[in-house]
Amino acid sequence: MRFARAVRSLVLATLASLGLLAGAGCGAIDETQQVLDRADLVNELASRLARGNELTYTAEYQLASGETATIAQAQLPTRSAYAYPGGKVVINNLATAECRAQRSGMACTLTAPPLSTSGPPAGVLDAATAQGLIHPTLVMRLLTTAALDTDVVIEQSDTTIAGQHATCVDVSQLENAASSAFTACITADGVLGSFRGDLRGRQVEVSLVNYTETVAEELFQLPAGAKITDQRAR
Repeated sequence: MRFARAVRSLVLATLASLGLLAGAGCGAIDETQQVLDRADLVNELASRLARGNELTYTAEYQLASGETATIAQAQLPTRSAYAYPGGKVVINNLATAECRAQRSGMACTLTAPPLSTSGPPAGVLDAATAQGLIHPTLVMRLLTTAALDTDVVIEQSDTTIAGQHATCVDVSQLENAASSAFTACITADGVLGSFRGDLRGRQVEVSLVNYTETVAEELFQLPAGAKITDQRAR
């Protein structure tokens, strides 16, 4: 809720700076209300994704390539795993492990754990994104950017994905973001249901195909036989 109020306040400040809240006629007031309504919608979905960081679940996604990827996370202690074609990232309170397939087999690099539980460290999932797996934190940033863009076009719909009710937004004409147009669906619990759109000039599409509220511990283990390089400070 504090996150939602903060973004709404930013939107109000932006509108005020553009002169939409002062000396406006009825038409301008209606337009301003529509902007605020759109901001509230995408802001709520971003807040859902933020709350989703507190869940325990396993989510399997189908990628545009036809291959699958998995996002798993658990609490106490907080840990997460992202498995995608050719690689895997495991994050816990001891380390951030980036594993990628090489000619000689899987190789993992260990670096320091993240400083917060708000999401993976910057850049750690770039390889996963390049393989078509967009992570929830990036979708949350796109939604937050859309909430602050007064010229963005947003349409809402509802659907069911892998048995989970989800709210979807079709966003277009978004400026100053990694994606100018996308469709994102967020489940009622705060899990990414689907994403389709351009991402830094590349088309990305993921869709939830299986969801459970349990996690197998082996999902947080590094690939068997992987060569491990530990770069953590000692």
